[in-house]
Amino acid sequence: MVSLFKSNKLAKCCSQQRVMVKELGPRGARKLKARLADLQAASSMADVRRGRPRRLSGRFRNCIGLDLDGGCRLLVEPTTQPLPIRPDSGIDWSKVDTVRVGFIEDYHG
Repeated sequence: MVSLFKSNKLAKCCSQQRVMVKELGPRGARKLKARLADLQAASSMADVRRGRPRRLSGRFRNCIGLDLDGGCRLLVEPTTQPLPIRPDSGIDWSKVDTVRVGFIEDYHG
């Protein structure tokens, strides 16, 4: 389901164990690998249950955040085209079948 990454640096972090551990620590790297595996196994974002997925607001309003370690979150954004919109103008995540990994960060701070 993951179709691409927002940057080459992020793609490297998500694909190389050494970089994952350096950036996120051992526990964060383990959780990142698990979240990426969950995303790959899912047929839509509605199938993703681990990592407490939640719709975000503000500057990340079209993203879903997944818990990693501590305050770090994996943020994904839909790349499904056309973007499936519900009658209430929100994204219909059950029809989102491809996403881009946008950020790994603690967006609370």
